[in-house]
Amino acid sequence: MRKGVLEFCILSVLKDGEAYTSDILETLKDAKMLVVEGTIYPLLTRLKNAGLLSYRWEESTGGPPRKYYSLTDKGKLFLTELNSTWNELQQAVNIVTSEKNTK
Repeated sequence: MRKGVLEFCILSVLKDGEAYTSDILETLKDAKMLVVEGTIYPLLTRLKNAGLLSYRWEESTGGPPRKYYSLTDKGKLFLTELNSTWNELQQAVNIVTSEKNTK
């Protein structure tokens, strides 16, 4: 479940434009989602291999070239579907948990 939520969050981070891996990690960290590089790189690769992300290389003045990720059209469509599914799941959980609290 956590892997699916992380993928959803990564796609959401990229919805407004491309980002470097450390930018993605920082956004997740700011949201109190503790994710390490060893976790995010396989997820980014899986999302890229699924056709949901693309990347481009950019030369860096302070080190090796950087890989910037962005959503593909397929990724944008998938994110829209995930948002809908998430909202339905959130509503269902709220109903179940509030009913349990009132009994």
